[in-house]
Amino acid sequence: MAEKGARPLDYLKHLPMMAVVAAALGVGLGACGSGNANTTAEEPGLGAVGAEVYAEACASCHGADLSGTDKGPSFLSIVYEPNHHTDDSFRNAIANGSPQHHWNFGDMEPVDGLTDDEVEAVIAFVRTEQERQGFEQ
Repeated sequence: MAEKGARPLDYLKHLPMMAVVAAALGVGLGACGSGNANTTAEEPGLGAVGAEVYAEACASCHGADLSGTDKGPSFLSIVYEPNHHTDDSFRNAIANGSPQHHWNFGDMEPVDGLTDDEVEAVIAFVRTEQERQGFEQ
């Protein structure tokens, strides 16, 4: 619950610590079958923020449902599973762009104007959707 006078996204300042805790839990629980220590734990409301930012900054190329478009690949492709394209790969591509390598869409340009918290929210949204929808083989 937000403190009185807090801004709606103030809780995102705790996201780096949440990521560390999530990674530690993922490693500890990996033997239970998850094996995905890369995924950021989702705090209530974070998914909505990630979905909103994804819709504004990513969906035009990667599809509203993450299934890709004629401008960019599907994030449901098995090549985007966390053990192949880590969360750091997403961070790097967002910040610096990415040369064409798994697809024929051309190079990806950097995505300007996103805060670190928004980037983390997008990654958490994508990882949650990948888990929910499953990967294309």
